[in-house]
Amino acid sequence: MKSRTLKTMALAVVLLGLMNSLQAQIQYFRHYDQRGVNVFETPKQSDTVKYDGFKVKLGAGFTQGMQGLNHKNASGSPALYPRLAPGFNLAAANLNIDVQLADGISLNLVTYLASRHHNEAWVKGGYIQFDKLPFKGKVWEDIMKVTTIKVGHMEINYGDQHFRRSDGGQTLWNPFIENYIIDAFTTEIGGEIYVQKNGLMGMVGISNGLINGNVQRPLDPGSQTNTFKRNPSYYFKAAYDKQIEEKIRVRGAASLYTNNSSGRSTLFGGDRTGSNYLMVMESSTATAVANFTSGRVNPIPSANQITAYQLNAFAKVYGFEFFGTYEGGNGRTRAEVVANAAQRNFSQIAVDGIYRFGEKENVYVGLRYNQAKGNFVSAATEQTVSRVAVGAGWFLTRNVLLKGEYVNQNYKGYASNSLFNGGEFNGYVIQAVVGF
Repeated sequence: MKSRTLKTMALAVVLLGLMNSLQAQIQYFRHYDQRGVNVFETPKQSDTVKYDGFKVKLGAGFTQGMQGLNHKNASGSPALYPRLAPGFNLAAANLNIDVQLADGISLNLVTYLASRHHNEAWVKGGYIQFDKLPFKGKVWEDIMKVTTIKVGHMEINYGDQHFRRSDGGQTLWNPFIENYIIDAFTTEIGGEIYVQKNGLMGMVGISNGLINGNVQRPLDPGSQTNTFKRNPSYYFKAAYDKQIEEKIRVRGAASLYTNNSSGRSTLFGGDRTGSNYLMVMESSTATAVANFTSGRVNPIPSANQITAYQLNAFAKVYGFEFFGTYEGGNGRTRAEVVANAAQRNFSQIAVDGIYRFGEKENVYVGLRYNQAKGNFVSAATEQTVSRVAVGAGWFLTRNVLLKGEYVNQNYKGYASNSLFNGGEFNGYVIQAVVGF
């Protein structure tokens, strides 16, 4: 009896601690629920959370999808994944741990508990964010009133689209189902310094230029002796974000990322969770784990040299919301550098139009057009991939979202022996999402 009582008390203590962790408030924090929609960099002026000692906040993102997609390519092209039929996609789950370490100092750690590419638990990354420094003196206080410092192995802040993308189980911030055709997202080891005041923001960042750490120089393709020099990546961002009046907001942003000798840059191939379109435009021998980027294009896979820029515009006027992106760049793969081949070029445009209904804007409809164009196969040829998506969503609560879309995507300019020659897929995807 005493043993059972002790176990019950221990369980009660654990549950109480879990409840406190779920309710803990973190300074300069982006919420994982509806409150995090259309939040970009955490602003310096808006934080109202007072420091109340060491706190740990647990959160999660869960997504279960169902799709009814069809695909086809030109006659004589390689065979596509057979018997594609309506069904449930693999469920995805994220675990979010946010810690208030000290006044103005917080830590973030995200773990992919389950995803399409990695079925096992897999750490996305983590960082420490300084909005205050533990140094005495008015000069430090004045500096940190406008300055934020982030250091860690983290999602780098290139472009504004990564604030609106689906990331494993965390899909609640994305009004549509899938990310852009060219999906700019990667985690790298580095640091970022932000300065913000009166709606203006400037950022400078430096990273190792790789998705993971490495203490060796990378080898030339096909060589066991010749090595590449491994350089850091430098990236920059400037933005203006202004709340003109209660229901009118505008934002513009420009980002630049460059690395002239990376072992394996994954700026456009760093997602380790996978696309939300399952097995479309994949070969007949594809698997969900190995072929996890269905519907996306990496313009420079395993890049050694890359320079990319992204321009973003956002406006919200009452219930109407506009988000536009223009992106471009160039670079070469490791093999193309060795062969002294010409650089590849690419560009992308995307436009989202959203209208949110209701007093709490808990229902929305939207339309997205996305087109990517470039030398996706080699510098000698150009391909075009375009997508139209019509979506809608309903926030049952600020933590629960039901959303769906109809999508049509087309491939042009691919050779007759390519899987994508005359390629097209279309159909619907529905997702049930929880974020807290």
